[in-house]
Amino acid sequence: MNTNVPQPKIDSAQPASPPTGPAAAGAVPPEAAVTAGPQSPVVSHQSPVTAHQPAAPSAPPPAPALPNPLAHLSLPFHGVDYAAKGYHVEATVAPDQVVLAAELLDKEGLSLDTITGVDWMAEGQMEVVYDYFHPARALRVVVRTRIPRDKAEIATIQKVFPGANWHERETHDFFGIRFLGHPNLTPFLLPEDADYHPLRKDFAQ
Repeated sequence: MNTNVPQPKIDSAQPASPPTGPAAAGAVPPEAAVTAGPQSPVVSHQSPVTAHQPAAPSAPPPAPALPNPLAHLSLPFHGVDYAAKGYHVEATVAPDQVVLAAELLDKEGLSLDTITGVDWMAEGQMEVVYDYFHPARALRVVVRTRIPRDKAEIATIQKVFPGANWHERETHDFFGIRFLGHPNLTPFLLPEDADYHPLRKDFAQ
């Protein structure tokens, strides 16, 4: 053996070959150690988690049309929910149409049930409400109209329904509504000398 050939120096602190086995699996590359150091933020590349968004509610189906046995008449009658209202059909008409409405309903076989008023004081109006019924059919009808409160006048319907005489007198007693053409609007339920109308909203003022 030639002893003059220099031999490679082996550093005892470093292994002569790369480590293998579990130690190699846990080794961290130098560049990874730099980027993941304590001063470098760790950025997550995972997709952000979003809250579940509920689907928008679908529009309710349109309500079925209610029966309207008076749709063939010239006035704006329309069906209503009897369970909620207590009648089947109603119409809001102009004050000069209440006699026409009475005539049309009379031809349909309806009878007059009652007449009453509603004081819409804040709106400066009086409402007159006519209730009709059919004696042989399950049919109740309401006709409404509004008149100025400071000139509460409307035509009588007693020429169509004679029984309206008493209903109109009672409505005049309590609301001060004058039924033009009525033969006798003297007090009906109030004292003969009464000059007040107790169901007007300003009666107690």
